[in-house]
Amino acid sequence: MINLSGKIALVTGVADNIGFGWHIAKTLQAAGAEIILSCHPRVQSILERYLEKERYLETRELPFNKGEFKPSKLFACDVSLDSEITSCFKHIPKLDILIHSVAFSPEITRQHIDVSREAYLTAMSVSSYSLVALSRAALPAMQNRSGAVLGLSYLASERVVPYYGGGMASAKAALECDARMLSWFMGQEGHRVNIISAGPYASRAAKAIGPVETMIDEAAKRSPLKRPITPYEVAHAAAFLCSDLASGITGEIIHVDSGYHVMGV
Repeated sequence: MINLSGKIALVTGVADNIGFGWHIAKTLQAAGAEIILSCHPRVQSILERYLEKERYLETRELPFNKGEFKPSKLFACDVSLDSEITSCFKHIPKLDILIHSVAFSPEITRQHIDVSREAYLTAMSVSSYSLVALSRAALPAMQNRSGAVLGLSYLASERVVPYYGGGMASAKAALECDARMLSWFMGQEGHRVNIISAGPYASRAAKAIGPVETMIDEAAKRSPLKRPITPYEVAHAAAFLCSDLASGITGEIIHVDSGYHVMGV
């Protein structure tokens, strides 16, 4: 079992109780970390219901029978605004782990060739530049703490996925580039920056893209493991990358996709 006792983790972009961010937060807490959640202001009341209502208790159960998920703080933060990021970190004096689980395009259903300039730039700002902005803001809180920064990507950053529109493929490619660049700059302070490229998963965000179940089925058929991923497989990889066991790993893109990314045909 990975031990994150004494570490403080900020998990950004959590919007519901089924996405990768939620499962990563739960797994980090099960490993002993204190969890701070950040969400967009428009979903704060929704997230509060998942954290408080009795009917969602089962989804709050931590893995490994470690009890109930209870973050120490919940902040609303629009990561497209530097002022809100700065305000958020005024309440976080110490930090060890930063999880970037943020992605958005206002034209996600539009094919790449049809996306407007405005929507493309919004996707880049929210989904990739926010990693730079959050990392910069986190540096004072991470001082002398050997921090870990982790983002979430998708194979469309490397390969053509025609229905992955709205500028999101470019945003994910930029996110991975930003992580490599940040690994150098954050590394000067002893911090690590990595990315998990996750396989298709039926989160609420993914369902907005299009036929996510078809994506999952096709990836499962073609992957070496012949099955879809689970959100906890992504969360377990995240816990490892944020732990001292991965102290020599930075600037990496780790695929958690049942091996689908290695296939040629």
